[in-house]
Amino acid sequence: MQTVRIGSGAGYAGDRIEPAVELVERGDIAYLGFECLAERTIALAQQARLADPEGGFDPLLEARMRAVLPACACKHIRVITNMGAANPIGAARATARIARELGLAGLRIAAVTGDDVLAAVQAGDFPLLEREGTVAGLGEAVISANAYLGAAPIVAALRGGADVVITGRVADPALFLAPLVHEFGWAEDDWELMGKGTVVGHLLECAGQITGGYFADPGHKDVADLARLGFPLAEVAADGSAVITKAVGSGGQVSLPSCKEQLLYELHDPTRYLQPDVVADFSSVRLRPDGADRVAVSGGGGTERPETLKVSVGYLDSFVGEGQISYAGPGALARGRLALDIVRERLRLTGVRTSELRFDVIGWDAVHRGPAPDGPEPPEVRIRVAGRTETMAEAVRIGNEVETLYTNGPAGGGGAWKSARQVLAVVSTLIPRDAVRPALTWETA
Repeated sequence: MQTVRIGSGAGYAGDRIEPAVELVERGDIAYLGFECLAERTIALAQQARLADPEGGFDPLLEARMRAVLPACACKHIRVITNMGAANPIGAARATARIARELGLAGLRIAAVTGDDVLAAVQAGDFPLLEREGTVAGLGEAVISANAYLGAAPIVAALRGGADVVITGRVADPALFLAPLVHEFGWAEDDWELMGKGTVVGHLLECAGQITGGYFADPGHKDVADLARLGFPLAEVAADGSAVITKAVGSGGQVSLPSCKEQLLYELHDPTRYLQPDVVADFSSVRLRPDGADRVAVSGGGGTERPETLKVSVGYLDSFVGEGQISYAGPGALARGRLALDIVRERLRLTGVRTSELRFDVIGWDAVHRGPAPDGPEPPEVRIRVAGRTETMAEAVRIGNEVETLYTNGPAGGGGAWKSARQVLAVVSTLIPRDAVRPALTWETA
């Protein structure tokens, strides 16, 4: 049976580059996908493009393309990525320039656009999904609105001869579903196959998470050679079945437990995983060992795709001020708690206006709130004070008060650090599918 081998070169924007090179050199793959967009990442990219109209794409795009394009061109491996973020056309132009500098004449790059639906969302009255209100109610704070596109425009780019396809916001599994639709000629309304392809894409989308990276837990789930963690690849057959594996000799592991954890990642209802291409059904998926670092995947399916597309809306929400300082030695915990009490009172006395405040002893109660844990007190602690404010000036005052503990607080404070930043928040809405019109723009090296 014909199979297609697809590698996952990244699971987030700042991911390692060497594992992708390893897949290209030793993975015998036909496609390499880079999944680099979280919900907040594209809003930050839109903010960056406001400051620089030529920017707004992934900062690591140039380094990644320089690392993989020569071998990809030599081996006819096609690259698919959402590193275009807020500016896919700019990313395509940059990739074409890099290809020319590398001597890769004739390389064809397609930019997928149409996910930017800010104008359409602002023109309507679309309700928010996570809380009450509408997008219109956010007013001028809204800076971005990007719809999740599906596999169709990527398939069109591949059929048009693209060596590299660069998108903005698309559904993560679509990056890996698209080459399957293209290679096997799957009908885009064959919901069973589209669902199975989405299962494969979901397993690949987080890269090292399925090969033991996020999975590892010493003494419980030991994983060897994590410093050389290999990223996954899938051998996919025309019937949608697949084997998840990695390049021979790379670090990490592909195992039943690691694949099961990734399969369940971010699933709310396994029978209805809503995607722009299909409502996927993961409930019938079956995994079984298929040799060393190989897990066979079968089953899965789907039903007709939704009539709406999810939109991530980025907006300027508030400001956060933060300060940290450390205490060590006998009585470190008591001195840390006293320091927090001092800052709490100082913020009250000086009238710093906040809508939310946190006072944490990191390593003691910063994550697990409530009663103090049992056991001996720690030999060292780091305290953190963070607050949400309406202005940058108020946010700055929070960190300043922590810093003054150097000479105005308990003995032995050191390593003080402070910051103040604007908060870019993300909410979601739904938009009719026919309001979104994907398009392709071509560049040639």
